[in-house]
Amino acid sequence: MDERVVISGLGAVTPLGADVAETWAALLRGRPEAFRPIRRFETRDMTFTTGGEISMFTPHPEDVAVVGAEDRATLLMMTATREAMVQARWIRREGTGSRLGVVLSTNFGSVEMAEAWLGGEPSPGRPDSRFEGLAFQRAADHVAHLWGAEGPVMNLSLSCASGTAAIGIAVAWIRAGLADAVLAGGYDALSRFAWLGLSALRTMSRTAVRPFDRRRDGTIFSEGSGALVVERETTARQRGAPLLAVVAGYGLNNNAFHMTAPAREGAGTAAVMRQALADAGLPPEAVDHINAHGTGTPPNDVTETQAIKAVFGAHAARIPITSIKGTVGHLMGAAGSVEAIASILTLREGMIPPVANLEEPDPECDLDYVRGEPRRGAFRTVLSNSAGIGGCNAAVIVRQP
Repeated sequence: MDERVVISGLGAVTPLGADVAETWAALLRGRPEAFRPIRRFETRDMTFTTGGEISMFTPHPEDVAVVGAEDRATLLMMTATREAMVQARWIRREGTGSRLGVVLSTNFGSVEMAEAWLGGEPSPGRPDSRFEGLAFQRAADHVAHLWGAEGPVMNLSLSCASGTAAIGIAVAWIRAGLADAVLAGGYDALSRFAWLGLSALRTMSRTAVRPFDRRRDGTIFSEGSGALVVERETTARQRGAPLLAVVAGYGLNNNAFHMTAPAREGAGTAAVMRQALADAGLPPEAVDHINAHGTGTPPNDVTETQAIKAVFGAHAARIPITSIKGTVGHLMGAAGSVEAIASILTLREGMIPPVANLEEPDPECDLDYVRGEPRRGAFRTVLSNSAGIGGCNAAVIVRQP
């Protein structure tokens, strides 16, 4: 299918704000506003006690009635999808054979619901309620029912590359004729179970996320959700939906190298960026901004820098690069979704959010990282890059419509 695939709606809930506008405004401020002592579960016996916890979150009453107030992860996702679908001017019509698909991504799903069972404690409520949190398809099923999606429905778990991968799969479905539109998104909520697992990775910082800074010592995980309506240009125009960006190309792969360490010199990351460029039919010189994975961990930032140099050559020094994780944290399954949203807003607003906490640049990270204030300019093509545990990599390229 030669028709362009576009983005027509955006939605987000993050520690920075209850919607896309609030999150974007905070990203432009470039300050680490997302992080605070975790209060939803006891951290007294834990090494890391600060995270990107959402303090103000009011889900739609209808969503609470359907999924229950205890399923915070699914409620985060449903809230973001409502914002995106409203912007895309989507109207739910039952029994019309809707060719809407849903592909969501998460690292932990609704595991908070199952924590009592996992810990060997009795579960309140219905006898089987404790098991519902182990069903990774739960959020995708609820979102599909909410919007009458009768196309393919899937929940991914590709670690930190999940959100970007969901966009790529949405594009693939549309190109293959399996759907006319796809709701693509990512989500995760903080829970005691998840936090203990993340702490065991020993990749977290006790102080701050400092992407590309010489003093960086780890990332900080956050909860949140991001949603994008991905669809054929003709269907968006038929509804009078906004054409926010064109998804020009994407790439997906795996390092097949190590469960947690990046491949040497960022080989997997370089390969997936080349895939995205080839899929878009663009030369490296066409990219005029990169929203980097930029976790603030010592190995990631160096290998990602090496990968960018390998792919873009001399042009790499001319590309302004950001990472929003210093501001919002690492959103796990939602990271790629929210970073793609930021990339699209850079296209539309002509501003690149700065890298928070980048004060002493690492000599090995020697590209043009945006520091201090937002970078203004006319940006036409943006590459958003993601990588995850298990070696998963994903990249997506968005362009001005």
